[in-house]
Amino acid sequence: MWSNVHSDAHGPLISEVEARDIRCGRNVKIIRPVNLYGCTIGDDCFIGPFVEIQKDVTIGSRTRIQSHSFVCELVTIGDDCVVAHGVMFINDLFAIGGPAKGQRDLWKSTFVGNHVSIGSNATILPVRICDGVVIGAGSVVTKDISKPGIYAGNPARFLRAL
Repeated sequence: MWSNVHSDAHGPLISEVEARDIRCGRNVKIIRPVNLYGCTIGDDCFIGPFVEIQKDVTIGSRTRIQSHSFVCELVTIGDDCVVAHGVMFINDLFAIGGPAKGQRDLWKSTFVGNHVSIGSNATILPVRICDGVVIGAGSVVTKDISKPGIYAGNPARFLRAL
């Protein structure tokens, strides 16, 4: 629900959105404050405080999104995943030398498989990540991951099988 708190010629317009147009499965726990809109959240999920999940995002069942994470449009996260604190998903690669400024056709999608754990403060660019992957804290995933295992670094590299 949008609420305009303040608006005049001398001050900013402050708007709040908590959760609107979301589809939730059973037993979903959401801790406020959050900014969720136009997304789908599966059964038995947990969404921590200070999380933003934008439209056209799908979160699978039994997945946890910890505090201060940002899941932008065009992201799909599978079942039984953990997105730790402060994880950022990116859909705009600045293909035109700067932000796409709403030119959605320039944005790219991200797919995260099932049983994937993403460590705190990782950044996930538009990639495909297969099932059974652990991404180390602070890693930057710049390329598709098609082999299960542990990945870490900037850019993230395969370290070992699980």
